Amino acid sequence: MKINIYPISSSLHTKASLDAHTKTLLEELKERNIEYHLLNDITNFYQDADISVILVQSGGSENVFKQIYTSLKEPYYLLTYGTNNSLAASLEILSFLHNNHLEGEVLHGSSDYLAKRLEIINQKAHKKLDTSLGLIGHPSDWLIGFEMDTIDKAKKFGMNFTFIPIEEVERTYQAIEDVKIFTHLDFDKEALKDANKLYQAIKKIKDEYHLDALTIRCFDLLKSLRTTACLALAKLNDESTTAACEGDVPSLIAMHIVRKVLGLTSFQANPSKIDVTNSIITLAHCTIPFSMCEKISLDTHFESGIGVGIHGEIKPQNATIFRLNANLDQCYIEEGEILSNQYEIDLCRTQINCRFPHLDKILTHPLGNHEIIILGHHKRTLLSYLKQFNIEEI
Repeated sequence: MKINIYPISSSLHTKASLDAHTKTLLEELKERNIEYHLLNDITNFYQDADISVILVQSGGSENVFKQIYTSLKEPYYLLTYGTNNSLAASLEILSFLHNNHLEGEVLHGSSDYLAKRLEIINQKAHKKLDTSLGLIGHPSDWLIGFEMDTIDKAKKFGMNFTFIPIEEVERTYQAIEDVKIFTHLDFDKEALKDANKLYQAIKKIKDEYHLDALTIRCFDLLKSLRTTACLALAKLNDESTTAACEGDVPSLIAMHIVRKVLGLTSFQANPSKIDVTNSIITLAHCTIPFSMCEKISLDTHFESGIGVGIHGEIKPQNATIFRLNANLDQCYIEEGEILSNQYEIDLCRTQINCRFPHLDKILTHPLGNHEIIILGHHKRTLLSYLKQFNIEEI
């Protein structure tokens, strides 16, 4: 493991004393197979290193850090030793970072502990998801902002895509005879039978291709099979298979990051109304994981009036809105809250009203036609993960 180390200190301490303590610390790390580069120039902080750390050499370093921190990226790692008030200064710096909603950590302890902690950080920082994703059918025709090279760019996350023709779903569906019903909600029995049959077909393909996640060109199935994938996608998401609508690859990638990094399911939705003045957005879609809802009922699919759509109601609570662009180099993430549910006839069946700051960004710099909703506040964790892949917040 290679680490870059940039030292900061107060001018009140003698350089010779600080260098002696630093030399002892670095030699102990070197004995534990940590290769280090002591920097004189902060501009090279992230160059040719697995981890880059600030070495807080003494008390009085706080304002030195304050002058440079805006040129650095989260998370901030503060390496300390138990002399010259190094630890006390590091704790003050970390409290400053937290007050500014920035992520960091003080690295302090024995050389054995530091070596183990640095190894854990290295593994986490460069964690790739190493998952297999499926694109079933091409992305829907209206996703004109999508580029096929998104699939290649997803490899930086360790995501590898397999293309599966939509006809394979149709053939698998037609071959299923024993249909198992997985929901006891009251609705048209034939529509439920067809929706469950499609769930079994998609699940079979998922298993055959060993997929961890998938997105499907679901609107084609309205014509060929006269049913919808809404129920199937809801069920798959609750079974730990990330599943997105409409062949939307950036949305699938975002949803799968949410699952792997946060361990949560998420709601892919259309922005339907935005009130910038009051920071309120209405989001709607015909599928949602059952596990995110406190109440569920079934309806037809909105646009077609056939099949099975899901009207889910989410308990008002904290939430995060998230979107990646097709180039996978920009993201939109804000923390806010779910305010209420509604059930209007002119929108997709699950409809939630939320409050988020900076909704004007969706109108002035949209990253796509879907947003991802996550229960709870997770902006710091998501940004920390995405920044290692050079994904910037809009």
